[in-house]
Amino acid sequence: MMKKSILFVIALLFTTTAFSQNVIQLFNSANDFFKVLQEEKFTDAHAFFDDTLKTKLTEDNLKKLWFDIGTKFGKPETFDAIQSKAQGEFFAVTVEGKFANGEQNFILGFNKAQKIVGIFLAPPKNSVAYAKPLYADTNLYREKQVYIGAANRQLAAIITTPKSVKNFPMVVFVHGSGPSDMDETVGTNKPFKDLAGGLASKGIGSIRYVKRTLIYPNEFSKPYTVKEEVLNDVALAVASAKAVPGANIKSIYVFGHSLGGMLAPKIAAASPDVAGIILAAAPARKLSDIIADQNKYMFDLSKDTTAENKKYLNDAIKLIDKSRITQFGTTIKPDSVILGLPAKYWIDLNTYNQVTTAKSLTKKIYVLQGGNDFQVSKTDFDLWNTALSKKKNVTLKFYPDLNHLLSPQTEKGSMAQYQTPVNVSETLVNDLSTWIKAK
Repeated sequence: MMKKSILFVIALLFTTTAFSQNVIQLFNSANDFFKVLQEEKFTDAHAFFDDTLKTKLTEDNLKKLWFDIGTKFGKPETFDAIQSKAQGEFFAVTVEGKFANGEQNFILGFNKAQKIVGIFLAPPKNSVAYAKPLYADTNLYREKQVYIGAANRQLAAIITTPKSVKNFPMVVFVHGSGPSDMDETVGTNKPFKDLAGGLASKGIGSIRYVKRTLIYPNEFSKPYTVKEEVLNDVALAVASAKAVPGANIKSIYVFGHSLGGMLAPKIAAASPDVAGIILAAAPARKLSDIIADQNKYMFDLSKDTTAENKKYLNDAIKLIDKSRITQFGTTIKPDSVILGLPAKYWIDLNTYNQVTTAKSLTKKIYVLQGGNDFQVSKTDFDLWNTALSKKKNVTLKFYPDLNHLLSPQTEKGSMAQYQTPVNVSETLVNDLSTWIKAK
């Protein structure tokens, strides 16, 4: 059951919009659901599901799942809803479960009708905390917290500057899809924090900031595009980077990761202050293609080739195909929601060609891709390579061992890989430093 909920899991990486929901009611519903499970009232528990989940997870399946969990963790003791998060058209509620022989957290996906649309086992808590990389020498740089933007809409940011260096380059970090903190924390990994420390140790400053969708989700209750989600704040960050004492205003670089990399050519085309861009794990295709690939990858990874699971994948692909729109129609309005994002967002993104935009640039471009990245693939790197390899202002490099978070790995793996802290590749940090400093 867990492995079949492919689309919902992947959608969590991309959705940013929210709907009005009574969180207390959701918490109560989540707690009540586990209460009836504890009492082994499986018919009552099954009634919490929406119609689609009822057919996919029968009452007998639910009963078996519950007993399997009991076999592994022992007698269930307490369940408490501890966190809720808007995920597009859904609300994800985390429930802390304590059993006689251990703990297991659950994530319940609720729809607008407060019916459960998905149940997921949360990844185990990792006892290994984040540790700064060895290549980040804190004796060589300083960090300062600042704010960017208007007073009532400001974003916390950190400016990292090298000590004893004059006229240093500055890098502006731009996040991937979905809400994110300034370190771009995923699981126990902090790619932007690693990069900032690594580059600063080599004489390069940076600014990283909290993504707007994390702090001000209510701003995104109406139709929006990447301008409101990303581009406006990048412009503020670039202006802040230019104002840093000691910074070389002619050496401002934008490091775009994933969606940020996809948008980097657009950012560079609109900003004369940007000297160059770094496209890290950047899609060369449409976002819809990327999400479809991820779903197919998760399907293959599940090794579940039953007709039911194949149908689930086919249904997911059909839903993803609805995001390929390029204009509004009789049934598609600006506030129509597709995969948790407004139609206006999809049309804006689908009518933008990042490869064509990059080809027109004369600024420095560095395109990098990891071979163990299951979210963006070598297919995209090959498209960038075909389009840009003959341009003198472009450097392209494929790193066979890097994953989507730019850390060295032995395999592609899955989302579970992100729960183990592995710092951004030192080789990559060295390569970026050399490229940024090169004339």
